[in-house]
Amino acid sequence: MPEDQRFPYVEIDSSLGAASALPYAPITLELDGNTADVSALVDSGAALSVLPYDVGVQLGAIWAEQPISIQLVGNLADFDARAILVSATIGQFASVRLAFAWTRNNQVPVILGQVNFFMEFDVCFFRSQLAFELKPKQSNGNY
Repeated sequence: MPEDQRFPYVEIDSSLGAASALPYAPITLELDGNTADVSALVDSGAALSVLPYDVGVQLGAIWAEQPISIQLVGNLADFDARAILVSATIGQFASVRLAFAWTRNNQVPVILGQVNFFMEFDVCFFRSQLAFELKPKQSNGNY
């Protein structure tokens, strides 16, 4: 397994070029044998990781079977959300368990936030180079 891995920023709007580039990571999510390959926004300003409703459905999750309700804020405050735990694989790294706020909103991207993505990975942004690096936490707790 690599110690760290670099990923490019992704341009969201070709007419704006680099000004629209954001740190999106390719990620494979897995739940009970169902998988979804998605691009996830690495967002150090997000308190929680967020999963859009349709991605949860693609993973085979059933809304009524998720008993823990989560109150979202900001643009997502009007949408119900439930806690869901999935396996996630990014690049060449070993799979990790990530907690998401699974929202009824499909207009939001998959977001990797402080809980618990930034607890599993160290992240270094190189915005001027249009790149970011991920490094899994050390298993012994030392960084």
